[in-house]
Amino acid sequence: MKNAMRVTVAAVAVTLFGPFLAAGANAAPPAPGPDGGAAGANWLAAEDGPQQYPNINIQWDVPITMSDGTVLKGNVYRPADPSGRPIDAPTPTIVNLTPYSKLVSNLMDHAQSIPGLSDALLEFVRGIDMSGTPLSGVTDLTKAVAGGELRNFTVDRQFIKSGYTQVVVDVRGTGFSQGTWDMLRDREQQDTVEVIDWTRQQPWSNGRIGMNGLSYSGINQVQVAAKRPEGLQAIFPVVPGSDLINDVLAPGGGFGFNFIPLWLSLVNGMKLVPDVASAFNGTFDMKWLADRAKDPLTFMDVLVNAYTTTRLDDLDPRAKELLNQNSGPRQAWLGDPSRIQIPTFVSGGWHDLFTYSESKIYNAIDVAPGQKQLFMGNTYHLTSGNEYGKPGLPPRLDVLQHAWFDRWLKDIDNGIDNYGPVTLRQQGGGWISTDSFAEPEEGTGSDDPEYRRMYLSANHTGTATSAYDGALTADATGDTDRLTVGPGLTGVCSNDSSQATMGLLAVFVACGADSRIQETNGLTFTSEPVAEPTTVSGRIAVRLNTVQDAADGYWVTTVNDVAPDGQSSVLSSGQLMASLRDVDEDNSSKSANGDYTDPRPFSSLDHHRPTTPGEATTLDIGLPATEAVLQPGHRLRVDVYAGNFPKGLPILPMLIDTGLQPQHLQLDPEQPSFVNVPIKGNPGW
Repeated sequence: MKNAMRVTVAAVAVTLFGPFLAAGANAAPPAPGPDGGAAGANWLAAEDGPQQYPNINIQWDVPITMSDGTVLKGNVYRPADPSGRPIDAPTPTIVNLTPYSKLVSNLMDHAQSIPGLSDALLEFVRGIDMSGTPLSGVTDLTKAVAGGELRNFTVDRQFIKSGYTQVVVDVRGTGFSQGTWDMLRDREQQDTVEVIDWTRQQPWSNGRIGMNGLSYSGINQVQVAAKRPEGLQAIFPVVPGSDLINDVLAPGGGFGFNFIPLWLSLVNGMKLVPDVASAFNGTFDMKWLADRAKDPLTFMDVLVNAYTTTRLDDLDPRAKELLNQNSGPRQAWLGDPSRIQIPTFVSGGWHDLFTYSESKIYNAIDVAPGQKQLFMGNTYHLTSGNEYGKPGLPPRLDVLQHAWFDRWLKDIDNGIDNYGPVTLRQQGGGWISTDSFAEPEEGTGSDDPEYRRMYLSANHTGTATSAYDGALTADATGDTDRLTVGPGLTGVCSNDSSQATMGLLAVFVACGADSRIQETNGLTFTSEPVAEPTTVSGRIAVRLNTVQDAADGYWVTTVNDVAPDGQSSVLSSGQLMASLRDVDEDNSSKSANGDYTDPRPFSSLDHHRPTTPGEATTLDIGLPATEAVLQPGHRLRVDVYAGNFPKGLPILPMLIDTGLQPQHLQLDPEQPSFVNVPIKGNPGW
């Protein structure tokens, strides 16, 4: 009874004084530092405190008819009075399109709706701490659940009770929606525009639309915001991508072998779950059933074809489309964030599936810093939020999201546009705020990192147990050695495998935070210890002078921070098929020293050039941008591998071309191998 009275009083207070509070919010304090300062405390109160409305009304499986007649199904969550009746006043509306079925949101929402259960579960999860054990990575997962990621993925009841409507829609061909799954391509993007238009015209919407969601739903936001639909005024994508080929499907031509099949199986399995309730009440959608019968396993046949066909010319035409940069489907996947002109908060992670794109999306968006924000944690895909919400740390993701939409959909001047605009968790350090990150012209200003070459040398350092223990030197050497590395299975326990499993494998320290197992089958090149804290900030590129024994090779490089005790932690990683080595100059960048910082490959069959066995071939491999600090006594290391199983596996025709043969790094002073790395500080090298 007392709780009910408190909620009622709070609701009355907000109703009476809310407009004055919003108007007076012009005096909102700025948001200095990653925790947001006093403004951050206000954002937390806005999310966790008593809300304007005490209840939520849900309309299940509302039909939304697309221009081609296909019916999508959406759940509509509206603020409600104590009796559950939806309020009459129209509200700002948040749209989320998902391929993972609204059933997931329903189940998680019901867990939140049971009084006390949600808080009890969060407290229980927060209490799970396995730090200092071989399973310390479990703690990152539990912290992520308590860090707001779950509410961004499903439905945030606090957010809705504060005066927003949420619309969650199954994308075409998934969940309870009719049609054939188009997987982020043109028809699905058009559907999203039409869903936004439908939402804008509903009587419960005031026409001010935002979008939220993570992963697939984050990509969808970036794609559709570039189309500038009427009414869309702000988005909050968590772990989004834009260049999906180079992000996750086939970075450098090495197909995402373990993630893609598992992910396709998950979505295809969930889309076959029927609307059981409709079968009992006589409203079962037979068109839904017919659509599923026509296409039960979307894209799985394409994947099977790619790994069973021995010649490139014999690939399924749909597989060729994915490997042809000029095809319509491939172009549909290539987003254009430069067309986004609305406030956008991009949240990502250094080891996320889409880390290559996340900072590029931020830099491309055509709005002023503050109206766009970049937020990068030291996280995997499933661990966003693992270091948030505690004193001195950034606010939880749900808190940031609430503040973001309050600012841009309700015009509450709460200081969120003074946050960041770039908030980064330094690997090896703490959280920092900065004005810019990984811009193409970086390295030209006085405060920018200085790009410099560090050369791969055959000199032994005694710091690694690897196939070859070499040195990383500031000056070129006269080395003419040929170092050999062969395909192996040590990558099964690696940071790349942890990344490809969205962070699940990282529960094992040896497979996430430490590369020493993988390095036993790699070439390592290690610098001298740094003399003082040294920051690595921006995009990294590695040039390798290689020799193949076959018509192709598969090369993988990582840049690592090596601690005095020998632990080798990956900061960033990249990969490239030697036959796809042609660089797309128009979409690549170079530093002031003329070396590549982001040599983006075409990853396209029309640029497929087999290597000549025994001849030297130069490869430029781009690594996603990162922010890290090497503490005194730590070293920088470049690792080189011949393969990346199971994260990446070439399609069968390219795998046959490699012959699974050993590959060679040819150290030649006339064609040096080096890493072009952005440095701040004085490492003493």
